[in-house]
Amino acid sequence: MSRVSGSLLPFLYPCLDPTGLRVGKSTLRFFHQHRSKRYNSTPPTLQHPEPTEQATTSSNLNPAPDDYARTIFTDKCQLTLAAGSGGHGCISFLREKFIADGPANGGDGGSGGNIYIQAIRGETSLHKLARRGIVKAGRGKHGQGKGKGGQRGEDVLLQVPVGTVIRETARHDPVAEEEQNSRDAPDEVRGQWRRDKWVLYPSSVPSDYAAMEFPDLPRSRKSGIALSQIPAPINLDLAEPTETPMLLAAGAVGGLGNPHFVSKTFPKPKFATKGDPGMTVTLELELKLLADVGFVGLPNAGKSTLLRAMSRSRARVGSWAFTTLQPNIGTVVLDNHQGRPQLSATRGTGELRTYFSVADIPGLIPDAHKDRGLGLGFLRHVERAQVLAFVVDLGAGDAIEALKNLWRELAAFENLRGMETNAQTESRMIDWKAFGSSPSPTSAEDAAVSKNQSGVMISPSASQQLPDLLLKPISTKPWFVVATKADLEGTQENFVQLQQYLEAIMARDEDHPSGLKNAWRDKLTAIPVSAIRGEGVDRIPEWTVSLLDD
Repeated sequence: MSRVSGSLLPFLYPCLDPTGLRVGKSTLRFFHQHRSKRYNSTPPTLQHPEPTEQATTSSNLNPAPDDYARTIFTDKCQLTLAAGSGGHGCISFLREKFIADGPANGGDGGSGGNIYIQAIRGETSLHKLARRGIVKAGRGKHGQGKGKGGQRGEDVLLQVPVGTVIRETARHDPVAEEEQNSRDAPDEVRGQWRRDKWVLYPSSVPSDYAAMEFPDLPRSRKSGIALSQIPAPINLDLAEPTETPMLLAAGAVGGLGNPHFVSKTFPKPKFATKGDPGMTVTLELELKLLADVGFVGLPNAGKSTLLRAMSRSRARVGSWAFTTLQPNIGTVVLDNHQGRPQLSATRGTGELRTYFSVADIPGLIPDAHKDRGLGLGFLRHVERAQVLAFVVDLGAGDAIEALKNLWRELAAFENLRGMETNAQTESRMIDWKAFGSSPSPTSAEDAAVSKNQSGVMISPSASQQLPDLLLKPISTKPWFVVATKADLEGTQENFVQLQQYLEAIMARDEDHPSGLKNAWRDKLTAIPVSAIRGEGVDRIPEWTVSLLDD
C-alpha cells in the first residue's frame, strides 16, 4: 500500500484507500447527482400538484395555438385494382432409380390472388386507400416437379367506411379479349408458337422454336370463384356493414403443366402454358355519408371547440376565421362497455348504437354557392351528413338572421345541384352511336372488346367521367340549432327570440328559412351551450340520437 498511496490511484479508485472511504462515497454521490441532472429535463425538487378535472377540461377546450392534431381526411378517391396473374405451368419428367426417362409430371401454376371489399363501422375516411392508388393482389406461384401445383397468390381485403359508393370507370380483362380474338382467328394460326402463351423446356435452343410443333392452344379458363364476382360494370352502394367480403376482381388461373399435352403426337411434351394475366379495374370511391352529424356555421362560431367538448378530437382551435380548412371527424362514445351506457339507442336495423360520428365542417361565408371561400367543396360535405346541427354564435349579433343566412346558402346550392342533375339526365337520354351502328355490350366479355360493321375496334374499357351522386336534398334532412357562447352577458334575450322563431316554424306560422317546399320542420330546438366550459354539451347527444333513430 505504501507504493499505492503516493500515486493517483486513491483518487481514481477510492476503494483502495481505507482512510479515504468516506471521501470516496461523497465523491461518488456528487458524481451521480450531476450525472442525473444532465439527463433530467425538469428538476426533481419541484412538486407539482396533481391536475384537477376542471383544469384538464379547460386546457383541452382552450388549448394553445400549437396544440392540435392534423386531421387526414379524404372523401373521394380513384383506385386501380390489379388481380393476381396465374403462375406458369411446369415442364418436368419423372426421374427415379432405374427410370432414366420417365413420363411428364409437371404441376400446374397457382391461381392469382383475389381482391375483396368490405364495409365496416369505425372507418371514417378513404385516405388509407387514396394514398395507395394501385392495389395489387399476389401472383400465383409457378408449378413444380412431381406433380406439385403452384401456391395461390395472396388475397387483398379492402375495408371502407359504411356509406361508400363504388363505381367502375375502366376495365381491362385480358382473358375476355383473348376469347374474342380466338373466335376471329383462322384455324391455321391456332397451333402456332406464341411466346406470350407457351413455355419451353429450359434446355431448348432458339433453333428448336421454329422446328417444334405445338398443339392447339387450350381455351381460356376462369376459376370457379370468378362466378361470385360482381358483374361489370361495378356499381355498389355500401349503406350497411357487410358481414361477408364481396369479390371485386378474381385472380387469373395458372398455366397447365406438360402432362396435359401428352398424346400420341407428343409423348414427351417439352412445353407448358403460361398463366393468364390478371384483370385490371379502375374504381371511383366516394363517401355518400360523411358523418352522422355535421356542424354547419359561420367562421369562428365555436364548431371546433364544440367538437373537442363532445369527443376526444384535437381539432385546431383559434380566435381567427377559417382555422378549419377540411372536415374534422370526431366520435361520441355512448357505450364504452365499462358499465351502464350513457344512452341506450338502437339503429334502424335493430343493432345497438354504441357511438355516432360528428363532422366539424369548415365555416360558411356569404355567396359560398358561387364558389367563394371554400365554396362548393364545403357545401358538398354538408349534403353528406345525416343530421345537420347549425352552430350559431349568440354573442355575434342576431341569431335568427345568422340562421337564415346559412339556410339561404344551402338552398341556393340545392337549386344548383338540381339544375346539374337535370342536365345530366337530359344528356344520358341522347342515343349516341359510333359510326352510325355501334353495338352496345351486354356482358362483361362483350364489353371487353367489340367491333362495329366498319371494322373499327371500340374499347369500352377506357376511363369515363361518372355523374355526381344523387344524394338526399339538404332541406329534407333533420336539423337543430346549437347556440354557442351562451355564458356571455346579454345573450339570454337573443336565445329566447331564436327559440320562439323555431317554435313558429314547427307551427307553420313562419316559413322555412330555406324558402323551399317540403323542407323538414318536425322536431326543432335550440340548445344553449358554453363549449369552452363544457356546459350544456350533454344535451346534444340525447337530441342527436333521437333524430338519428327516427
